Amino acid sequence: MSRVYNFSAGPSCLPLEVLQEAAAEMTDYRGSGQSVMEMSHRSKDYEPIIQNAETKLRTLMNIPDNYKVLFLQGGASTQFAMVPMNLYRKGTAAYVDTGVWSDKAIKEAKKYLNVDIAASSKADTYTYIPENVSIPAGYDYAHITLNNTIMGTRWTVLPKIADNAPLVTDASSCILSEPIDVTQFGLIYAGAQKNLAPAGVTVVIIREDLIPETPLKGTPTMLTYKIHSDNSSMYNTPPCYTIYILGKVLEWVERNGGTEGMKKRNEEKASLLYSYLDASNFYRGTARKDSRSLMNVPFVTQEKDPEKAAALNKKFISEAAAAGLVNLAGHRLVGGMRASIYNAMDISGVKALIAFMETFAKENK
Repeated sequence: MSRVYNFSAGPSCLPLEVLQEAAAEMTDYRGSGQSVMEMSHRSKDYEPIIQNAETKLRTLMNIPDNYKVLFLQGGASTQFAMVPMNLYRKGTAAYVDTGVWSDKAIKEAKKYLNVDIAASSKADTYTYIPENVSIPAGYDYAHITLNNTIMGTRWTVLPKIADNAPLVTDASSCILSEPIDVTQFGLIYAGAQKNLAPAGVTVVIIREDLIPETPLKGTPTMLTYKIHSDNSSMYNTPPCYTIYILGKVLEWVERNGGTEGMKKRNEEKASLLYSYLDASNFYRGTARKDSRSLMNVPFVTQEKDPEKAAALNKKFISEAAAAGLVNLAGHRLVGGMRASIYNAMDISGVKALIAFMETFAKENK
């Protein structure tokens, strides 16, 4: 069977070159006589693998020396608790609510400190990013979700914070999709399964002065940033193979122009798809135009009857899969369809999707 175009929101498609390289090294990594899957994380064979991943990430994102890079486990969902446990100072944080994942982060943070909602787009079903967000002084930190996977929105102008309290962001679904200034954030975290690697490793980039000697009382050892920082992400066995693939993905990004190259690639794909949606009299995008994500494009048909729309969505998803365009079902909170077009998705996949959409529209008007 030939490879499909995988539009999954995550785990998502990986660069074919990376998969082929990993396949060639599966049973014997560079003459070691073993797979990376079998290696001790403390061996001389594995040490350069994790070092390479950190070095490449630092270079690609221009991460300053006063930031630590940690390779952790538990996904972004564990960071929802780890952030308040470790950044707790006075006991209050500001969160901006822009979607399902920010809502989950808020609910988790409330278990450990007081949370003020600085702005929210919930009343309009999260179809946009609030504008001109200003956060007053006095907070331990402020938190945003940089790209909203389910709703298909992204931040382009960061909130203003009165006293320079650290800005924390969940960048799981947009990390490396375009350049970002790391110094604008105190902490960036990202699950790997969208733009970085297979599921299993979570990248945390944290300014050193934010790592407390002692976190909130009762914080488990495994949820303490200092423990992982002091042990170079080796306090316990890290997700070794995922970090290995991460290194290869970072090398692929480097070969393809770095974050500037990814931005150009992603803007071209997104522009093509959004332009088609805007010109269509059969489909429409659901996110407000000024907030549209480069990574996740939710869309629906313009059928107004709910039952007919549901049947049409089901038919679209089924026929698309048969045509080699898979994982296009929208999230249940938005409905319709969603095309996730992360870094590894080639523009040929977007063109194939648009061609299918055009045919489907003609046959189902």
